Amino acid sequence: MASLDEQIRELQEELERTPYNKATSKHIGRIKAKIARLRDEAVSRAIKSAGGGEGFTVKKSGDATVVLVGFPSVGKSTLLNAMTGANSEVGAYAFTTLTVVPGALEHKGAKIQILDIPGLIAGAAMGKGRGKEVIGVVRGADIIIVLVDVFNEGHVDVLLRELYDAGIRINTPRPDITIRKSGAGGVQVHSVGDLDLEIDEIRSILNENRIMNADVLIRGNATQDELIDAMIGNRVYVPAFIAVNKVDLVDAATRDAIERELIGRFGDPPLMISAVSGYRMEDLKDEIYDRLGFMRVFLKPAGGPADLDEPLIVRTTATVEDVCRKLHRDFVDKFRYARVWGDSVKHPGQRVGLPHRLVDGDLLTIITAR
Repeated sequence: MASLDEQIRELQEELERTPYNKATSKHIGRIKAKIARLRDEAVSRAIKSAGGGEGFTVKKSGDATVVLVGFPSVGKSTLLNAMTGANSEVGAYAFTTLTVVPGALEHKGAKIQILDIPGLIAGAAMGKGRGKEVIGVVRGADIIIVLVDVFNEGHVDVLLRELYDAGIRINTPRPDITIRKSGAGGVQVHSVGDLDLEIDEIRSILNENRIMNADVLIRGNATQDELIDAMIGNRVYVPAFIAVNKVDLVDAATRDAIERELIGRFGDPPLMISAVSGYRMEDLKDEIYDRLGFMRVFLKPAGGPADLDEPLIVRTTATVEDVCRKLHRDFVDKFRYARVWGDSVKHPGQRVGLPHRLVDGDLLTIITAR
């Protein structure tokens, strides 16, 4: 029997040979769904093996976790050391990092965990190289830095493909698709807004995953790939950006050409850095902070002065309940009400409940039952 890798390759070749049009859309959807199912099976096996190797179980700490993803020897360890002072071994040969090395970055009051992982190689999502050990770590990241160097900027495509094959969706919103299996009645589709997918395409994709009866709700438009992702159900959606290291080793013209080329292919400008010289390290820290969507909330004890020196760092979507949970679970269990001073309320000291959404710079007092 052909291996999973061989089955996927045969299906991909068939997909490439099949022109997309209305007559072939069902067939193409079925092939894509089958590839996704087989690939998910392969990745699941890899993830189950992820905790087995020494050094690959890393407890998350701080306000967020950043993972450095790149091919071997692009300077991940040097970059980790430059940002955090962590002692990650550095060498001019491949696979220097054989375990996950954590470092701690403090920036603008936020405590950010940076993870240096073994370099990915082509086929990592299917378990090649150290792929089995690192995929689970990457899937748990709050943000990914895709790191290449000035001599191998073309590797970005391969890295993004490996992340995609591992079920990691970069800078992509989660599709608003709900699939509820039912006992009978076939596949019923309900949509809100314009939808380009035909009902036969949707049924073909779901049937490939042995879903014969289901209620499907799609808000907004959706592609076959987004429907398949919702069907598989284990995709992670992570923000990311590209950083190009070792820019001190080429001239300005080469550096500009690399930057223009990557902008042309991916839209967003990459961050051009040098971990060895420290070039744009502060810009890199700012980019991490901004992409993570942090904001500051200042705490004021009831009847006491506010602590304006050490704000609590939370995400921009944080509510009063999120702050309470971050402080201690008891704050939720014993919560009575809170008072807020800042832009999220209409008047200073406004009384609010747990669902109240905060904004950057708010001053918060939490009142609990005794």
